Amino acid sequence: MPVLSEYDLSDKIAILATSGGEEAPQLAAALFEAGASVFTIARNASQLDEILIKTDSVKEDGIVANLATRDGVENAMQAFKNRHDSVDILVNDVRSMFAKPFNETTESEWDEIQFRNLKSTFLLSQQVGDLMITKGYGRIVNIISVLAERGMINGATFSVSQAGVLALTRSLAVEWGRHNIRVNALGVGWFTGQEIPLEVQREELIVRYTPLRRKGVPSDIGPLLVYLASESCDYNTGQPIYIDGGLNAHP
Repeated sequence: MPVLSEYDLSDKIAILATSGGEEAPQLAAALFEAGASVFTIARNASQLDEILIKTDSVKEDGIVANLATRDGVENAMQAFKNRHDSVDILVNDVRSMFAKPFNETTESEWDEIQFRNLKSTFLLSQQVGDLMITKGYGRIVNIISVLAERGMINGATFSVSQAGVLALTRSLAVEWGRHNIRVNALGVGWFTGQEIPLEVQREELIVRYTPLRRKGVPSDIGPLLVYLASESCDYNTGQPIYIDGGLNAHP
């Protein structure tokens, strides 16, 4: 991906926290190709290995951790601090999808999704935010679903977690703006990591409902992520910006 000089991330240190979605390797690759050093915190070893291969990194550039617990976050941050003295960029991509009728959702299922998607974002942002405040600079990008602002049958539990991340994004933008920290959300619609012919995609109702009549692919996200992570993202904060084929504009 060609990178304009004003979006260059050379000498920037990025943390990518991911639950291992199909977009995650592309997010890491976009940051890496723009010049950033990328430290990945993944939910399991296979997810971490996939990202490290994509960015041609070494094992020490990542760790497996449970970010829904304070101990997990502290262990991950200690591993990061063993490698780096400061951090410039945080990308929270910890979306765990969950679909079930609301009246059938158990309390433990509700708690697990809120812990995975919302509490993990809170805990990691708190720790990384301290480092950014000390430095007087930072860029935080929270990856969210379009369901942060839309309703869907069987989607209440997941949607609430995404709306919470969006509310956190806006609040941190207000609270940390004076520290030269920009906090934005990158929203995604329906994506696929596979090569699916358009005529096959358009057999699905959700694709026919999407104005651009196709699903997104991971490479659609990279350029916007690089901008939001760059110094050029200076007067943009507290905003959700959607890469969704126009889905959120649809009534």
